[in-house]
Amino acid sequence: MAGMDGVLIIDKPAGITSHDVVARVRRIIGQRRVGHTGTLDPFATGVLVVLAGSATRLAQFLSGAEKEYEAVIRLGYATDTGDVTGTRLSDFTTRTQRSTAIPREEIETAMAALRGEIEQTPPMYSARKIGGRKLYELARRGEQIERPPVRVEIRKFVNISPDNAWQNEDTNGTRDLSVRVECSAGTYIRTLAEDFGKQLGMGAHLAELRRTRAGEFKIGEAITLDRLSEVAQSGSFAEVLISPDTALSSLPAMDLEAEAALRVTQGIDVRVEEAHQPLWPDGQPVRLRNINGVLIAVGIYDAQRLAVHPKVVIVSA
Repeated sequence: MAGMDGVLIIDKPAGITSHDVVARVRRIIGQRRVGHTGTLDPFATGVLVVLAGSATRLAQFLSGAEKEYEAVIRLGYATDTGDVTGTRLSDFTTRTQRSTAIPREEIETAMAALRGEIEQTPPMYSARKIGGRKLYELARRGEQIERPPVRVEIRKFVNISPDNAWQNEDTNGTRDLSVRVECSAGTYIRTLAEDFGKQLGMGAHLAELRRTRAGEFKIGEAITLDRLSEVAQSGSFAEVLISPDTALSSLPAMDLEAEAALRVTQGIDVRVEEAHQPLWPDGQPVRLRNINGVLIAVGIYDAQRLAVHPKVVIVSA
């Protein structure tokens, strides 16, 4: 299916990497140019936004979108990776072996302390690069290095456990708390789980993680890799492929006549008439579409010059 351009919302299964998903999609759709907009850990599941063909050029406009997750935080001990795939640590905090119930009010207080703008230290087992080196590669060699904290925003962090389910203690002394998180791009949910445990005075790690939304894309729109294979065999990609224009529907748009559209494909700015000056902030990304409503480029608005400069052109002249 060479020449297929658009966005696929994949429900990533557990046990494979996001890179593995991209490789599978390449084989299924027969398209070499495939990428994604935000990594999910191998044990995690859910929304992975996959770009195909010329739509891969749009990653920069999608990767910074807000994310939503449903997760299970296991209270009782920490791991070296911050999640269920890691090794249990022996240096537990003082209340790791706590046997008394955890009041709902205490849970809420700990969550409230982590909402809003906070700083997180990136985990060693992460793909973040410092000095050109991936942290997880250093961690696998047993190295620990200083990681500057990053500022993130936790817009929602709530307990969604039924009744008082987190009070039920497992045979190993742990308790599981189901949560929902809405956060800015770049947030580490593993780190949030660990910090939540610290607020309660006990070790904690992430037992389950499912991304339920990435920007405008929700889990209800996602398809499995098996479903994508079925679509490929039947040739009914229109059922699942999201057009580049629809994928960026949250951005303002300009519809251009043929001559202006041609200039845009050549990298020439589009003037905005002063009488129709939009209320866009300087630097606002803008969809530039041809007379048929097809996205041809994404430009950046220059408020001083009253012009939109094509930044990424996805349709040739």
